[in-house]
Amino acid sequence: MPKQKTHRGLAKRVKKTASGKLKRSRAFTSHRMHGKTKKQRRQLRHSTLVHPSDQKRIAQQLSSL
Repeated sequence: MPKQKTHRGLAKRVKKTASGKLKRSRAFTSHRMHGKTKKQRRQLRHSTLVHPSDQKRIAQQLSSL
C-alpha cells in the first residue's frame, strides 16, 4: 500500500504549535475591509487554533508534519 501524501495546500496554511495543536489564520481579510468595524479588523489580525472537531481530519492530511 502506498504512503499517504501530505496535502501541500493545507500545509502552507496551518502550523503546528509546540504542544501539538494546529494554528491557522483567519478568513475574511483579503479585501472589502472598509465595511468592517475597527474592532473586527483588529480581531482578524490575530491567528487562532483549529477547532477540536476538525483537528483529527486535518492531522491526517498533514500526516508527515
